[in-house]
Amino acid sequence: MTEAEELYEKGVEAADRGNLLAALALFEKAVQLEDKPVYQSCLAVCIAKERGQYNKAVQLCRDAIGEEPGNPVHFLNLGRISLFQGRKEEAISLFREGLEHGFDKRIVDELEKLGTRKKPVIPFLHRDNPVNMYLGIVLKKLRLR
Repeated sequence: MTEAEELYEKGVEAADRGNLLAALALFEKAVQLEDKPVYQSCLAVCIAKERGQYNKAVQLCRDAIGEEPGNPVHFLNLGRISLFQGRKEEAISLFREGLEHGFDKRIVDELEKLGTRKKPVIPFLHRDNPVNMYLGIVLKKLRLR
């Protein structure tokens, strides 16, 4: 295992523990040693959260997706950045797109945390329409939904 790979693994562990500042330093060193898309993608999450540089972070993730379009980690990271920006629907869409490219437990965990909603009972009406709202409540109480 190369030094860059070790730094990356330590960075992932730090990020999973919630210590994004330590992960930021580790990912920066990994990118300096070896410029891999997955390193940049993970660095992007830390840049967004710790430095508030959302545009730069989004661009890093988009570049990583361009180089490795089948890697679900890039979609996970871009979805997390969207969550930091308060764009929940976009994040959910990115997480789902990531799952289309491969299974990643972290994506599933993010989706479960967000508590995705079911589709409206009557799809052509907006979910805030009173008909949809009350039908949804009634069907839920009847355990039909």
